[in-house]
Amino acid sequence: MIDLLAKIKTAYALGLTNLWRVYAYKLSLKLGLHPVCRLKSNFIFENDFFYKVEKIRDSKLKVNLQWIDQHIYFGWFKKKDTDPPQWHQNVFNQQFITDIEKQWYEIADFDSKIGDIKTIWEASRFDWVLGFSQSVAQGDQNALVKLNGWLKDWCKHNPPYRGANWKCGQEASIRVMHLCVATSFLDQHKAPSGSLVQFVDVHLKRIAPTIHYAIAQNNNHGTSEAAALFIGGSFLVSLGHKKAVKYQKVGRKWLENRAKRLIEKDGTFSQYSVNYHRVMLDTYSMVEYWRRLLNLPKFSTKLYSKLAVASHWLLQMIQVRTGDTPNLGTNDGARLLPLSATDYRDFRPSVQLASVLFKQQSAYTEEGSWDIPLYWLKLEKPVASTPALKSVFLAQGGYSLLHKNKAFVLFNIPNFKFRPSQADALHVDFWFNGENLLRDAGTYSYNSENNDLSQYFSGTKSHNTIQFDDHDQMPRLSRFLLGAWLKAKQIIPLNISKKGIITACGYLNDKKNNHHRLIELCNQKLLVTDTISGFNEKAVLRWRLKPGEWLIDKKNKIISNGIHELNVSSTVHIIRFEIVEGWESHYYLKKTPLPVLEVEISKSGQLVTEYNFTGSP
Repeated sequence: MIDLLAKIKTAYALGLTNLWRVYAYKLSLKLGLHPVCRLKSNFIFENDFFYKVEKIRDSKLKVNLQWIDQHIYFGWFKKKDTDPPQWHQNVFNQQFITDIEKQWYEIADFDSKIGDIKTIWEASRFDWVLGFSQSVAQGDQNALVKLNGWLKDWCKHNPPYRGANWKCGQEASIRVMHLCVATSFLDQHKAPSGSLVQFVDVHLKRIAPTIHYAIAQNNNHGTSEAAALFIGGSFLVSLGHKKAVKYQKVGRKWLENRAKRLIEKDGTFSQYSVNYHRVMLDTYSMVEYWRRLLNLPKFSTKLYSKLAVASHWLLQMIQVRTGDTPNLGTNDGARLLPLSATDYRDFRPSVQLASVLFKQQSAYTEEGSWDIPLYWLKLEKPVASTPALKSVFLAQGGYSLLHKNKAFVLFNIPNFKFRPSQADALHVDFWFNGENLLRDAGTYSYNSENNDLSQYFSGTKSHNTIQFDDHDQMPRLSRFLLGAWLKAKQIIPLNISKKGIITACGYLNDKKNNHHRLIELCNQKLLVTDTISGFNEKAVLRWRLKPGEWLIDKKNKIISNGIHELNVSSTVHIIRFEIVEGWESHYYLKKTPLPVLEVEISKSGQLVTEYNFTGSP
């Protein structure tokens, strides 16, 4: 009965219109009645996709060469190879999809033999198109041969609308965006090849009929697919294809709608994820760049206002020294605009570009690798800079961001307008001088061969918070859906004094577990006070530590790595105080071990954690 009630409440929270869109879409596909099922194409590439060009870009411009002599997946997995990728192979387990001639909607969403389908899609996102086109623009004719050769090979092995690489409208959309941006690097957007024009048209015919399903997700599927329709549609319109006007109009409409609907007043994006926030910003950055390139009418003032605050939201999460951010929310390994060879976890190039486009300010005034996208997109770097970061309470998204000297704390408050993807309420991420001292586990995989592992990374156990009776904070209704969404209570937004910065929040979940957390960030100390009740057998406090050698004093409830010291006191008896091995994932499908302090009690009470970082350099 509780599960049924949770499902009903969750259905209302998701929106009945969106649920109907999803249901109608899936049913019509199953019955073969959806218009997308009738798509056919006789696309045959007769010529190269991109023409030969003389050197048209300064050779001093840095090029992303990450795909030149290797294949690179999710920003970390490298396969030494100069031949085109095997487009239907999971390179992690060497398995191939065999039903490549099937219509895309006839292919199952999950295949235990293949594993995570994102391993199939990764190379077909065409990140390499951007890197190769950069090299071509600097006069590298070998890169041109490779660019055309790989595209022809992809078309040969992925006939329109057949096979797994046509299954997702968002994946098709990313290809369109990358191809169009590449034409601008080579000054071929005004007079492209016939093969490229046909290729874009074939993609838009796949994307357009399913746009309402993408919109129903209330996430980056809608923004990506709207962007592809706008960019690809206006590309064709500029070449005289009047039928493509509908694509351009629909894309513009939904780009406006998604910015208005999915970006909160405080800049938070609907997916409660740092990396998906970057995906959304990169998408809109490409849209705005393309709009300017073709001198198209501006979007609304409201859209630009939303993107300005969204840019600042991401800036506040970034560690200036490294470009890294908290591992907040789900992360599928996407880096949508890889114009620089910077690390996947360096968010500075994206926020610099978005700040210039939507705020007319430089996020970083010094010269650095974060400026590379500006140069390739021929954007001037503004003299004006963004204001210095300060502590802030993001009420709509549900975050307290505490900045004090070199210390930064992210406090995750459950305030869900959209569906949460992880059970991470009251999680604390702590950074000092660019180092992540108390950390989030990340995502690892959406479809791990070990289902327990997938649930671990998205569950309460992988976050710096309290877990009651071995349950997650919210019940799992399906692979990607949590129910009984938590509601924050007893919030203290921010209380700033010379002594320190204070913030607090609590929740009462569907199992009547009660947790209230008070945080105080001082000059050399982080204090966290947890007041808990309403559980049956046990409550476990976890602190996910920076990897290294930690010494434990169980008698005095202290751990130390020789530089930092963490101690826990309690109003009730602590029945377990130990360091166990946990996992974290900084890159999709890559996990590494880390030490986790677990503190267990069996009665209602209060736990006080003191993290002393006085020994930091």
